[in-house]
Amino acid sequence: MARKVKDKELDTREARGRLKPRGKPYWRAIERGLHLGYRKLSGKAGTWCARHYVGEQQYEIEALGVADDLSDSDGVAILSYRDAQAEARKLMVKRAHAAVGKTGPLTVSDAMDTYLEFLESKNPRTARDARSRDRLFIRPTLGNFEIDSLTTEQLQRWHALLGKSPRFVRAADGVLKQLPIREGEDGTRARRATANRTLTTLRAALNRAFRAGKAASDRAWRSVEPFENVDAARIRYLTVVEAKRLINACDPQFRPMVEAALQTGARYGELARLEVHDFNPDAGTLAVRQSKSGKPRHIVLTDEGIALFRELCAGRGGNEPLIRRADSSAYRANDQALPMTAAVKRAKIAPTITFHGLRHTWASLAVMNGVPPMVVAKNLGHRDTRMVEKHYGHLAPSYIADAIRAGAPRFGFRPDKKIAELGA
Repeated sequence: MARKVKDKELDTREARGRLKPRGKPYWRAIERGLHLGYRKLSGKAGTWCARHYVGEQQYEIEALGVADDLSDSDGVAILSYRDAQAEARKLMVKRAHAAVGKTGPLTVSDAMDTYLEFLESKNPRTARDARSRDRLFIRPTLGNFEIDSLTTEQLQRWHALLGKSPRFVRAADGVLKQLPIREGEDGTRARRATANRTLTTLRAALNRAFRAGKAASDRAWRSVEPFENVDAARIRYLTVVEAKRLINACDPQFRPMVEAALQTGARYGELARLEVHDFNPDAGTLAVRQSKSGKPRHIVLTDEGIALFRELCAGRGGNEPLIRRADSSAYRANDQALPMTAAVKRAKIAPTITFHGLRHTWASLAVMNGVPPMVVAKNLGHRDTRMVEKHYGHLAPSYIADAIRAGAPRFGFRPDKKIAELGA
């Protein structure tokens, strides 16, 4: 028997009697994608309803029956809180069976639909990433296959080809554009890492179908081997001279976005969501209300950063985008990719660097200048120093480096005076 989900406002008729009458139901989540609602009516018994998640942030509501506010429950026409939960779950199961009946044998597309619906109710940000991977890499190739017909060899070939597939970015007009794989080992590593993450998404969807009894075996996808040693990217950061050159090479409308990234170490998505009121000139901070971890934070700015954001906010309304596109609208997903690539090319920066590399630049230069790892971690939005130590710890001044440089042997090497160092 499914457990009863407790709710001190809805559990008993006495508790419901203390609620204010209103047309909008009082909702309580009882399963993923399923809410039980109680509509409090004035002068008569309230009613129960169920809200089912149907995808794309949409819900469907169904009536369940009258609440036992004035009469004892009979489990049919008059429902207690426990009875209403049971009825809502029955409708959920009925919907699931109806969906399977419509589609016949379960396909990869069916499994992805169910998994994406689950993710939407749990973590919308993760759902967006999974939906994008499904649309670009999973459904076009595997969508029509029944999951019981999948083989390890078939999935291994799909995964291998995915590791050689081109990159995708969304152009200013919203159209997806293919870009070639970046040259060198890092370009290959990055595509293989993408293939592994996409394989993880597919496995999660198929495993969910398997656990629900909709697949005979999970052997086909469980046996697929991911690419090895592809997740540890070499951290690429700019020197101060390179950073200045990049700023000068930017399109004037894109330059504030690059300058903001270099001043804060914030992610592109965080910067794109900033509004004017998020900048506090008195405290010298920038409020990031929505971050990757889901927790808000305040970024402490230098005097140079404060001056930049003062200029960007001058004379503007608090709800306006802090960093704007040419048409004054907010930046959208992937709007940074093409102008960043163009600026890097004009600045003749090699090896190349992505926009996310500006976050690494801020962190690397801060660590090299002696900023404590905990302070860097707080500004970046990490819960502790582990990520900072992993990626930037080797750059920090340390007693090991000081000891080596003070006491390691010297051999009288003198550089050739004819060799001159080229400027960065």
